[in-house]
Amino acid sequence: MRLRRALPLLVIATLLAIGVLRLSFSSLATAQAFSGCPAAANSTGQINPQDTVAFWRNQPIPALTGLADTLSLKEKQVLGVTSEEKWIEVDLSEQKLVAHQGDGIFLESLVSTGLWGKTPPGEYYIWYKIRSTKMEGGNKANNTYYYLPNVPYTMFFNKDIGIHGTYWHKNFGTPMSHGCVNSPTPVAEKLFYWTDPPLPEGKLLVRATPDHPGTKVVVHE
Repeated sequence: MRLRRALPLLVIATLLAIGVLRLSFSSLATAQAFSGCPAAANSTGQINPQDTVAFWRNQPIPALTGLADTLSLKEKQVLGVTSEEKWIEVDLSEQKLVAHQGDGIFLESLVSTGLWGKTPPGEYYIWYKIRSTKMEGGNKANNTYYYLPNVPYTMFFNKDIGIHGTYWHKNFGTPMSHGCVNSPTPVAEKLFYWTDPPLPEGKLLVRATPDHPGTKVVVHE
């Protein structure tokens, strides 16, 4: 009799334990997914001229703070205005990015994708764009630590993995990053104003919405 009464309690306890385990594994998977280029959560998009020192592979390097736009206001306003389909292709084997517009190509460029954290293949959509942000990660023990203020023209498409401008290396065509797509800064600038969601005038960041979805990004081997 006591055993029968105890059985429901045992079942409940077992279900709760399974739920906790699933939650733990889910949290772990989420944490592992955020292994690309974690940006500062409180970024405003402003360039910080006081942040003049960066670290790349444990080594201090000058942090560029004067990365002003090279495009005019009119160019920014009209660059992304089109009725044609826009999408971005990232070829991991060729280390190349191609921005497609309709049946043509808007631009193409060599890039550097993940070396320490592989850029995951898949189909994504840009969910957040920010003019300038700070990124930090890696590990000092294995010489992969980086602290990069004022990362320009960042377009996140897979959680914290994005396409952005690069001032700390010029080895495009070779994997170099922790998961992000390192692009030459002039290329990233054009993509930033070409891609959706469009950046409202006078703003430095924007999130995709159902009314203003982000541009598709296809990553493949």
